[in-house]
Amino acid sequence: MSDLNKGEAQALTQAISRMLDEGSAGVLVTLIDLPEKKPGELRIGSRLLAAESGSCVGSLGAAELDQDVSQHAYQFLSSREDARLLKAEEFAPGLIEFHGVQLLFERIEAEPRLVIAGAGHVGASLARLAVLVGYRVTLIDDRAEFLSRKLFALPGEQGINLVVAENWSGAVREAIATGRRVSVAIVTRGHKQDEDCLRAAISADPFYIGMIGSKRRTNIVLEKLRAEGANEDELKKVHAPIGLDIGAVSPEEVALAILAEIVAERRGGSGAPLSFWRRGKTVSGRVSS
Repeated sequence: MSDLNKGEAQALTQAISRMLDEGSAGVLVTLIDLPEKKPGELRIGSRLLAAESGSCVGSLGAAELDQDVSQHAYQFLSSREDARLLKAEEFAPGLIEFHGVQLLFERIEAEPRLVIAGAGHVGASLARLAVLVGYRVTLIDDRAEFLSRKLFALPGEQGINLVVAENWSGAVREAIATGRRVSVAIVTRGHKQDEDCLRAAISADPFYIGMIGSKRRTNIVLEKLRAEGANEDELKKVHAPIGLDIGAVSPEEVALAILAEIVAERRGGSGAPLSFWRRGKTVSGRVSS
């Protein structure tokens, strides 16, 4: 990194800043190590930023290596890994000249966002927990007294964006914005509010949508939107009832079940206990072979 001139470093910094401001993602690739026989003009510390938009900033020192690295960067971005150390021959075996070159691939993206519709006991608990996990949280309700800053006065809670909704649909849609890396948890107090929020959420196309309630309550809302002509594929994406089955009872436990499902979706987890293999069971409880 010390070998980078100021112009290259500034260009990378500005590109990363723009990317994060836009809510997009990319991969920063850093040349970590070189073989004993140094190929071409490669320098340890050289970096290349491959944005998901297709643009690239920086260089590793060789155009052919840059091209193959950027192509693999997009594959890496489609995975859910945060970082991976690879040798060039692992993804570009044809580039014999660069065998032995070690590269660090790192995901660069804005912090994940969570929009919570409903600031009752579950919604408030979910907001507090999500902040601890690293989410940027927006909490929406049409009751101002449920969004008093006094209720969210702890240092970590002060970053929660509290939105008093004049109407649910508009507030939810505005909070979701582009929908990039945004999860939406609908935990309101009634069918009408659920319908308004779900209708707005589906139209904004966020990464994840979940809605609280019994099977009966959630079916009523989904059937209402289906009757209105909502896209069936979009309705199938809705996690309703929301959350993983952990036997949750208290609002805090329900919040934990909801956030666990959101994180599992984001990270590609199954939600199954990690110890199932040891106990010879599958997710359904049957003995595995």
